[in-house]
Amino acid sequence: MWQNLKTAFLLALLDGLFLLVGGAIGRTTGLIIAAVFALFMNGIAYWNSDKLAIAAVRGQEVTPQQFPALHRIVDELCAAARMPKPRVYICDDPSPNAFATGRNPRHAAVCCTQGILNLVTERELRGVLGHELCHVRNRDILTASLAATIAMGISFIAQMGQFALIFGGFGGNRDGEGGESWITVLLLIIVAPIAATIIQLGISRAREYQADTCGAQLCHDPLALANALQKLESATRRIPMQVAPAVAPLFIVNPFGGRRPSFANLFSTHPPLEERIARLQRMAQGG
Repeated sequence: MWQNLKTAFLLALLDGLFLLVGGAIGRTTGLIIAAVFALFMNGIAYWNSDKLAIAAVRGQEVTPQQFPALHRIVDELCAAARMPKPRVYICDDPSPNAFATGRNPRHAAVCCTQGILNLVTERELRGVLGHELCHVRNRDILTASLAATIAMGISFIAQMGQFALIFGGFGGNRDGEGGESWITVLLLIIVAPIAATIIQLGISRAREYQADTCGAQLCHDPLALANALQKLESATRRIPMQVAPAVAPLFIVNPFGGRRPSFANLFSTHPPLEERIARLQRMAQGG
């Protein structure tokens, strides 16, 4: 519940930032242009999210005959969650990881790397897949698309402001307020895109926490996911994935591995693994 409230608050914060930047830089026309552009670009990504993500990792769809245990786990979890079964893919990559994508439960896909199938137990795999299916059930792709649309709109308006400053679009007025206006616009151009990115990534981290909780409840086994995350933490540092940064937020753990200083957590798509594991362990103890 807390993570859902946090997501709603951050989305509202993004909306407010969008209106603030648009009003200061682009006025009504700028707001409309930025909104249309952002909706168009992210609309394409949203409606084709499953195809684009699977193509990016070169995933191959597999049948129950090829991977019976994997399909059986997905079948059982989908029945427990009362949701349609997504298409199941395998990515031939030695780095252990998994992700789910799709605009809604009827148009979804779940993908596991060969590395995670070789690393975790069936119980731990159930925890991982429970997490991923909760992303689909909770429509986190829609939430991410909304956040990306607003953040892209803010960046687009900021770029409009850069051009306006270069060509004298904020050159002052008869009341002598040009200097103050110029400084305000310059600050917004610099700060707003960074703030939008931080908020957007905060939403991504909140949805990861929520999927951990939801997945643990779906499997009735928080420690299964906690144990899997512990294995993935060390394994991804040894064997990072070679994937495009654009698809990195989809994976259950950061596919590039490596620890980051605490201040860099603001710019991370995933919460700290240590905190995720600690939350799941407290959940298992009834906390």
